[in-house]
Amino acid sequence: MKKLYLFSLLGLFSGMAANAQTKTITTTETLQVPQKANYQMAARFSPSKLRKMIYSTSVDPHWLKQTNRFWYEYETPNGKNWYIVEPASRNKKQLFDPAKLAAEITLITRDPFDAQHLPIENLKFSNDEKSVTFEIKSTIDEVKPDRKDKKAADSMQKKIFKFQYELAGGKLIEIKNFKRPKAKPNWGAVAPDSSAIIFTRNYNLFWMDKANYQKALKNEEDSTIVEHQLTKDGVKYYSFGSDGSGENNEEIIKNDKKRRRAFVLWSPDSKYFVIQRSDSRKVKDLWVINSVSAGRPTLETYKYQMPGEAEAPQDEVWLFNFAQKTSKKLNVAAFKDQSLNTYSKPALNSDRDNEFRPAVWLGDNGKFYMGRTSRDLKRIDVCVVDVANGTVKPLIEERFNTYVEVQRPGLVNGGKELIHWSERDGWGHFYLFDENGKLKNQITKGSFHCEDIVNIDEKARVLYFTANGREAKEDPYYYHLYRVNFDGSGLKLLNAGDFDHTSSMNDDGRYFVDNYSRVNTIPKSTLYDNNGNKVMELETTDLSLLMAAGYKFPEPFKVKADDGVTDLYGVMYKPFNLDPTRKYPVIEYVYPGPQTEAVNKAFGRSMDRVDRLAQLGYIVVTVGNRGGHPARSKWYHTYGYGNLRDYGLADKKATIEQLADRYSFIDANKVGITGHSGGGFMSTAAMLVYPDFFKVAVSAAGNHDNSIYNRWWSEKHHGVKEIVSLKGDTSFKYSIDKNPDLAKNLKGHLLLMHGDIDNNVHPAGSIRVANALIKAGKRFDFIIVPGQRHGFGDMTEYMFWRLADYFNNYLLDDFSQSTNVNMTEMDREVERKN
Repeated sequence: MKKLYLFSLLGLFSGMAANAQTKTITTTETLQVPQKANYQMAARFSPSKLRKMIYSTSVDPHWLKQTNRFWYEYETPNGKNWYIVEPASRNKKQLFDPAKLAAEITLITRDPFDAQHLPIENLKFSNDEKSVTFEIKSTIDEVKPDRKDKKAADSMQKKIFKFQYELAGGKLIEIKNFKRPKAKPNWGAVAPDSSAIIFTRNYNLFWMDKANYQKALKNEEDSTIVEHQLTKDGVKYYSFGSDGSGENNEEIIKNDKKRRRAFVLWSPDSKYFVIQRSDSRKVKDLWVINSVSAGRPTLETYKYQMPGEAEAPQDEVWLFNFAQKTSKKLNVAAFKDQSLNTYSKPALNSDRDNEFRPAVWLGDNGKFYMGRTSRDLKRIDVCVVDVANGTVKPLIEERFNTYVEVQRPGLVNGGKELIHWSERDGWGHFYLFDENGKLKNQITKGSFHCEDIVNIDEKARVLYFTANGREAKEDPYYYHLYRVNFDGSGLKLLNAGDFDHTSSMNDDGRYFVDNYSRVNTIPKSTLYDNNGNKVMELETTDLSLLMAAGYKFPEPFKVKADDGVTDLYGVMYKPFNLDPTRKYPVIEYVYPGPQTEAVNKAFGRSMDRVDRLAQLGYIVVTVGNRGGHPARSKWYHTYGYGNLRDYGLADKKATIEQLADRYSFIDANKVGITGHSGGGFMSTAAMLVYPDFFKVAVSAAGNHDNSIYNRWWSEKHHGVKEIVSLKGDTSFKYSIDKNPDLAKNLKGHLLLMHGDIDNNVHPAGSIRVANALIKAGKRFDFIIVPGQRHGFGDMTEYMFWRLADYFNNYLLDDFSQSTNVNMTEMDREVERKN
């Protein structure tokens, strides 16, 4: 710290005017020299740099079908390795010797490879689990098989070699004349027995048999492919399957007669399928224009219902008897403007590598399950549909005074019993019902939140599930895996440890891989059995390169909400060269929820808006707020119901105040705030609600005017009132406070960013804020991000540095980069070839 000595010239001059005697009054004041932004340190931890310092952080098991074994790929700074694990014998070994395999592949391909640089792709186990196949891309140029013009610029490709490797003998065999098949087209809904494939063309359903599908996999334009039409009344916006949503005016013309995805769910025996159909013809249009598309600008037109609008999509469920080629629309009516959800069968973990796995409905050959939800989201019915007669029977009814949520039910013995998730007692818990919808018992209970069904052991009558908030003295957001008997007895924690856990259990429910860490610990991976006994350690992430670059873990913290009672949990990110004797501006990175909170719980690569931003010279804070993450109580989650603009702001302000009291290096007089989407909305709202506290904001893609954001999110989390007239007519009333209403309150510096073809949060939201600010006579800044959707795509890095500049200008008083037209830190990374 420097000391500046200030002399009183007033005393000096007055003394000279008197008796020519100099009277000097000396005072000493300690001032902080203005801090410059550390652009170099922030650039050191860019996404492209992190990819060279952080490798595998978890074990992603590929469980095999015939045994309880699994394989996985794991990368460290020394390269990749492939492992096979046999849980029963506690044995983990390499699938092959990388050095030996690289030498053998080099002999065949004539391209040099070594153990550290072995680019294996598409590794799969054979059905008998005795061998694996994989592919290697060579440097040999060859003509693409589907190219007619051999001289076209895109007619060449690199030759792919395919190999089979026998595990027992370690023998490598080249599969001769291999031509990599095209990826499975996304339009084909393959039946479980592979006999038929359903798709949409020109808004109607078609089907083809397996033989013709094989032709289409080779060449979709093959004129000998035989198709059969199933429906004839499908039209644009009342389509069977995809109607081209997300396509612009030029793509619509090009693709309207091509095959599109049908979104069907098959019966297990392939005799029936079901499809949801939505009539959106009366829903009003919305548009975005891509000004930087190739050629002339393109227009994208899409249906978009805004909150409170009467013109709602009308959902339908159609059941098809594929054997007889007949169909019928089911009578599912219960609520006006209801939404429907036909449940799919959970996918098997051992089926993950099968790209042709069928989409099957939840149920058996004689019945399937679906949900229907009222428009105000206060009523949900879980229903069963009888396939033979098409009748729809409600089994479980959920009713609440705010929005209600459910999950896909878990079936026991084909539906003789159902495991149902509900927040009916104020916490997310599981309940056991019989096949007629009668409650048998509550399975879990207490002040904690249950999340997902992981596995159901029908014979032992045991439920495996994830939950959080049960373990004392832990961050209540940390997830764990549990087991419990159907009758509620025998609740047991399976992966203890004060960490956030993610687990992958095999289909038999005998073993699971547990990946765990905190934001301030190195990730580890361990194998357990279904009683929580440790089988073996698998991996510990190698962060040596990251640490060598100067990385330091952030600091988790706990504070009180603005009510002084509710605990809030957050993470503080600091400059790695922190000087605790200095004062640092603080920036809050925010997302208000209610779907989630922008607070990392486990270590990960997502450091852009927190770790990297802090290195410029800030304390960056993320923290939850009442009304945020759903993994708390129902009270916590619905705190913002009816006040979707302001509900989290007081908690964000209270957090900074408490941290500033706790840490002398935090300057609570220099507070910035930033966020994306809901965080963009929240950061601007903070500047307008607390204009003397928050001084600078960068708001990206914000839904600043929720009256023009989508109906489902706004009406759900803010609330819409269903009004039934004396005549029995039903209408919906919606009213919400908006950021533009408070534009006159702006005092600090505000930068708005928005992609001009954002079809999620329309750019009109930010433009309306700009309009209100201009009318209020306010200075602000606005960047339209050309040709970008809700995320900023390949312009994300540029927008980060513009965000950094903005905070550096107005929180650090550092304009050193603002006079430079070039983005210096980005330019440094560009490889110039001419």
